[in-house]
Amino acid sequence: MARTDLTADMFTIIRNAIMARKEAAAVPASKMNNAILGILKDEGYIDNFKEQVQVCAAKIVKVYLKYEPHSKEPAIKGLRRVSRAGLRIYSKSAKIPTVLRGYGRAIVSTSQGLMTNLQAREKKLGGEIICYVW
Repeated sequence: MARTDLTADMFTIIRNAIMARKEAAAVPASKMNNAILGILKDEGYIDNFKEQVQVCAAKIVKVYLKYEPHSKEPAIKGLRRVSRAGLRIYSKSAKIPTVLRGYGRAIVSTSQGLMTNLQAREKKLGGEIICYVW
């Protein structure tokens, strides 16, 4: 089966791994996915990620999920794809949405690369809203 939206596939794999309380998840590798995972790591939603080469020559990224130490609650409560192949969602810098009144983050693809909604507003850059994470 051909994959057309690797980012949406990555989000689904991460959501399923969190529901199953897995320690790690293997997601498809791409430049966009690596940049999104870098932001998730910087914001404290995942522990780490490492790119690996699988036997069939397809690259995968192993994502180490983060849970609260005492309650074992996942750091990622929700992960939602906003802009997709059939409907791209763009926003100006002044109208970039907030997620859960500032408790979550939106990941925005700008002319200077991927960044969170807070960074995009600070730099006064608009762009495509990739996803919401909380």
